[in-house]
Amino acid sequence: MSEQKNYNSALYTLITVFFFWGFVAASNGIFIPFCKTHFNLTQFESQLIDFTFYGGYFIGSLILYYASQILKVDLLNKIGFKNGIIYGLVISAIGALLMIPAVNSGSFAFILTTFFIIAIGFSLQQTAANPFAVALGTPETGADRLNLAGGVNNFGSILGPIIVSLVLFGSAANASPKAVEIGAINNLYYILAGLFIAVAIFFSVSKLPKVTSDEQIEASKKTNLPLLIMFIAFLLILFSDSLEALTSISTPIFVYTSLVIIVFTLVLASSAAKKSPEGWGAMKYPQLVLGMLAIFTYVGVEVSIQSNMGALLVLPEFGGYNDASISPFISLYWGSLMIGRWTGAVSAFKLSLTAKRILTIVVPFIAFGIILFFNHISGTDISQMYIYAVFVLVLIAAFFYGQEKPAKTLAIFSALGVIAMVIGLLSEGKIAIYAFISGGLCCSIMWPCIFSLAITGLGKYTSQGSSFLIMMILGGAIIPPVQGILADGSGIHFSYIVPVLCFVYLLFFAWKVSNELKKQGFDVNKIEAEGGH
Repeated sequence: MSEQKNYNSALYTLITVFFFWGFVAASNGIFIPFCKTHFNLTQFESQLIDFTFYGGYFIGSLILYYASQILKVDLLNKIGFKNGIIYGLVISAIGALLMIPAVNSGSFAFILTTFFIIAIGFSLQQTAANPFAVALGTPETGADRLNLAGGVNNFGSILGPIIVSLVLFGSAANASPKAVEIGAINNLYYILAGLFIAVAIFFSVSKLPKVTSDEQIEASKKTNLPLLIMFIAFLLILFSDSLEALTSISTPIFVYTSLVIIVFTLVLASSAAKKSPEGWGAMKYPQLVLGMLAIFTYVGVEVSIQSNMGALLVLPEFGGYNDASISPFISLYWGSLMIGRWTGAVSAFKLSLTAKRILTIVVPFIAFGIILFFNHISGTDISQMYIYAVFVLVLIAAFFYGQEKPAKTLAIFSALGVIAMVIGLLSEGKIAIYAFISGGLCCSIMWPCIFSLAITGLGKYTSQGSSFLIMMILGGAIIPPVQGILADGSGIHFSYIVPVLCFVYLLFFAWKVSNELKKQGFDVNKIEAEGGH
């Protein structure tokens, strides 16, 4: 009994880590426009916050993968998932503490470096925390614990923009962007670092189950080159300004080239693997490579819509909001992801068909109510958000039409994403704003749908395929700067053509992967969605 209680306290502490991920990631939507104003940045330069943050996830995953390949042993499995979480928390704490001198120094490059360090720690935490959460109890209830952790992550996403905006600007209702005090930012990161360290200490002194994996590392030498090329493409954006000075080739060329290289590397790898499957491991399966590009695109569009929204909202035709007053919109965007994920989680419970249908209607509005509540207590006039209930109704209809089938659900939500982005492009004011924000509803269910379709039929390469998919969080580092560089040249409103194209690919993926799996003898209507990230 006492052991189970200890595991429960460990679980409750573990899910605070999930809260951190959501809190910091969503806070970027407030921090980006603040830094743009404070450091007088271009839109592209402001998006380098996402580039370094999500790039940290990519580099962390890449390091673990190559280390495991070289040592021929799963490195994280060797050190233990518990220690992986502790090390990750310590790394993130170091990054949070470094943010204090970074902000005080006034160096944007230093700030980017600290975001990268925090994200490296998050990458290690995320890789270890999911299997660890499953191990803190019976295997049968593992999915329930992940759903609980995901729900806490969603709360972090809602509160992050609100709290960071309050810290930076004070009252959400009557804030001035000129009133920012550096001391307030310092206090925020002191608190974050303290929480990281406190959780790490708790895990280090707690008696917890030893969590390891018996899966063998599958050698796949031919996959090394594509991953290396994608890493080089990542570096193109990092050094784009230096390369422009060195070669006289404009920065946009390097940014767009980076995206093209990543896309074509995956396409060519799939083509080569099709001709000669030996040595390609998980990449010999077309559904996996298509899924890698889909995860890349999905994470990219999910991040880019809100990261560039601050620049959109300052335009007179979109309300002329200042940096201090955009947090309700950023919070609503990330809250939209919570609305969709909570609704999708209804299917995970063993309920009667009638109960599921009722909850599919009720749960989205409960989640919407929570978003309104937190914005209300921060001083926001939430009456302007009531009209968003129309978009929630569309989400409910989409869930009913999707019938819990990943391919069909993904196709519907991708099509709705295209429609919403086009409406945003062709309109202005609140219609356009809420159309763009509804992209969060469309993205909400994509991770589990893409993941389940991409790993179907991989057999012994399932674990390797999963690690490749997680690496494609890289999209969050590449797509926002691409939209940012387009905004600098063609205007922030027009730059939302990028999310349109992303949703178009996701719609294509839903169709293409269904055909590929049918060729391999799989019934796509019987595939169940994986747990959310």
